[in-house]
Amino acid sequence: MAHAPTPVTFRALRLLSAAEYRSGEQLARSLGVSRASVWRALRDLEMAGVALLRRRGRGYRLTAPVDWLDPARVRAHLGVHAGDYELRVVDMLESTNTTLLKEAATGTAGGLMLAAEFQTRGRGRRGRAWYGGLGGAVTFSVLWRFEQGAGFLAGLGLAVGVALVRALRSLGLEDAMLKWPNDLLLRHHKLAGTLVEIQGDVLGPSFAVIGVGINFRLDARTRERVDQAVTDLVTAGVPHDRNRVLGEVLAHLARVFNAFRVDGFGPLRNEWESYHVYAERAVTVRLPDGSREEGTVAGVGDDGALLLQTRAGLRRFHSGEVSLRATGDEQRWRRASSR
Repeated sequence: MAHAPTPVTFRALRLLSAAEYRSGEQLARSLGVSRASVWRALRDLEMAGVALLRRRGRGYRLTAPVDWLDPARVRAHLGVHAGDYELRVVDMLESTNTTLLKEAATGTAGGLMLAAEFQTRGRGRRGRAWYGGLGGAVTFSVLWRFEQGAGFLAGLGLAVGVALVRALRSLGLEDAMLKWPNDLLLRHHKLAGTLVEIQGDVLGPSFAVIGVGINFRLDARTRERVDQAVTDLVTAGVPHDRNRVLGEVLAHLARVFNAFRVDGFGPLRNEWESYHVYAERAVTVRLPDGSREEGTVAGVGDDGALLLQTRAGLRRFHSGEVSLRATGDEQRWRRASSR
């Protein structure tokens, strides 16, 4: 994006309505800024994916109301897990994961959840950027602390996937599936992704910062920037607002984290495998060094490693990108399951 939103951008957005027009002069007077500043703020809104209607003589209005994240509304959906979290919502920052990693290093207690309406440098796995327009996604990070060493957390990323599937299925998406290691798919379109960053001593304690991005309502500009097939909750017909979605996800994450503290990923392994979109499928794994390995998915290990049955035997992978192998039978299966 050429221009990231500014504080004036967010202030202007909160003054706009989907029900009535507001003139540039009214906005400038309410904001205490010049008409030029209002024009720049509205330009930045449109570049951030907020659709505006303009009418000469009347001004501007939103095509749809913005569904702002509100800690009080999120907490209302946490139930017995309300005490597990400190909820913090901000308009804009570079990256929720980066911010929480810095806070964790200063001794901040576990359970801090940081959500941002807009991230200027949102991060995905392997250094990829995370794209999302204003109000178009549910993006947040959680700091969670563990008594065990960092090695014990090896399967935590997959455990997070289990929590996400449970939450989204509770919201009505019965066909939500996982793709190793960190994507959540709906009919082979990416709906959400995670980024788990772990630090700590070998013998403990340790902590994890878990970043989650869920597509809520993707605008055309954001869709164009993503290099894969994507979908969002609104397109999928989920009738709930972003606060309900965030509350449900956090509640399921707390349950999984508390269980993981005791038993690790092992008890969740079979459930994760039941959600894997490529279970027992012929796939290609692209490794970080550029090489490739072909085989059939044989499940995952208790440490979250992908198990691949190859011509040379069973192999384990802790990183890489998985794609369906381009055979005729597998291509027909993917087309059929995408309908």
